[in-house]
Amino acid sequence: MRPVALATITALAGAVVVPAAATAPAEEAAAAPATEAEGPIVQMFGWPWDSLAEECRSSLGPDSYTAIQVSPPTEHVQLADQSYPWYEDYQPVSYDLRSRRGDAESFANMVSACNAAGVKVYVDAVLNHMSGSGSQGSGPGSGGTEYSKYDYPGTYVDSDFHDCRENIADYTDQWEVRNCELVGLADLRTGSSKVRDTQLAYLNRLIDMGVSGFRLDGAKHMPPEDIAALVDGLHETTSGNEPYVYQEVIADSTTGGTEYTGNGDVTTFTYTDRVSNAFATGSVADLRNLPEETNLDSEQAVVFVANHDTERDSPPLSYRDGAAYDLANAFTLAFPYGTPRILSGFEFGADTDAGPPSDGRGFTRPADCADDGAWVCTHRHPSVAGMIGFNRAVRGTGLTDWWDDGNSVIAFGRGDAGFVVFNSGGAQGQDSGETTRQFRSSLPAGTYCNVLTGRFDNGECGGETVEVNSDGTFTATVEPNSGVALHRAAVLGG
Repeated sequence: MRPVALATITALAGAVVVPAAATAPAEEAAAAPATEAEGPIVQMFGWPWDSLAEECRSSLGPDSYTAIQVSPPTEHVQLADQSYPWYEDYQPVSYDLRSRRGDAESFANMVSACNAAGVKVYVDAVLNHMSGSGSQGSGPGSGGTEYSKYDYPGTYVDSDFHDCRENIADYTDQWEVRNCELVGLADLRTGSSKVRDTQLAYLNRLIDMGVSGFRLDGAKHMPPEDIAALVDGLHETTSGNEPYVYQEVIADSTTGGTEYTGNGDVTTFTYTDRVSNAFATGSVADLRNLPEETNLDSEQAVVFVANHDTERDSPPLSYRDGAAYDLANAFTLAFPYGTPRILSGFEFGADTDAGPPSDGRGFTRPADCADDGAWVCTHRHPSVAGMIGFNRAVRGTGLTDWWDDGNSVIAFGRGDAGFVVFNSGGAQGQDSGETTRQFRSSLPAGTYCNVLTGRFDNGECGGETVEVNSDGTFTATVEPNSGVALHRAAVLGG
């Protein structure tokens, strides 16, 4: 996460005060094995609750999305003098469900509507810290709560925070990373049972409302054993399962990410860097070896082309790259590694700190995918939405039938369940030309819908069709920044 815009984390400096006796971390907790995600996640960044409820009914559910990640629902700072930036949401001031996206009632209605549409809700949970001092030190928050840094009435007092009251200066010092302040944010003493009991009350309230899991923001800044103690105290979901937990960990020489896998899945930014750069430059042939380059096993990893941080920090690829960005997301949904997550947020201009479309009081306006220039709605793009069915159809299969041209065109299968071709030759204005050739797959013969070009619905294809021969071969012409995606659940007359 990047909660304030004063400077990048690596540029921050400050003296580190090491207390004589730091609070001991929680004892190693035997956390119950976290449940696995059942399919792709869509990060509906900044979406208000009422709009999300309708989107689950009208789009996310019908398109068979498995789960959404929603922005933090907690009461947060209000930074009117900064035009209500996006990172307000990552500076909680209480665990009341009164954010700029709606109140507890609208949140509960959203969860109910999404569950009814077959879409699980995962909450982005901010547990490492509370508000900071670099932007605005006191209330009221989005729900009217008065507060000051280290003093949050009814929630936390000064002794609930770590004694190191300085910014993290040395990211190679693990103690400092976990005990000092991330860009001035009040760092919670997560080794304290009092703090964890307060957090568990919040998380379990969400579970009891129908929430199915959590993304733990800034998990790298909390000892894994403290997170284990939290996970061990979570209620079962209303469907009787363990909540799905995944943790934000930006791996480096000090923290690799595997330390956290006992608590749940872990985000891998190595994947983000490799895939986004590959599709930005058009050099995708080496992606065949992608799993060997990451630090996590497939069943432990959450993978993504972009998130709300990376798309704002000089990204190689973001929604502004159009077809190349969608193609990279389609690859993520097709390749057999990790749990895919797709970012669907809002547009912003030169001001990368800009918050979602808001009214004069900083509360988010309804999201409307037809409102050009406001909401990106990546999840509705045909080449992304069509791949949700592909991902579902090939689940449990491995990588087969790989072919590449040594540069910008790749093709691979998922056993006899699916096959894809990607031509990234149009990246960054390059035009390496179309590719026409015969591809060899393990698919059975039939007329397939290319779900990258149109929806397959009720036996009809809204896009191109491809004829696969009895030996699994087919001939296709693939334009730059486009592709072919065939799967056995999208066969005409099948």
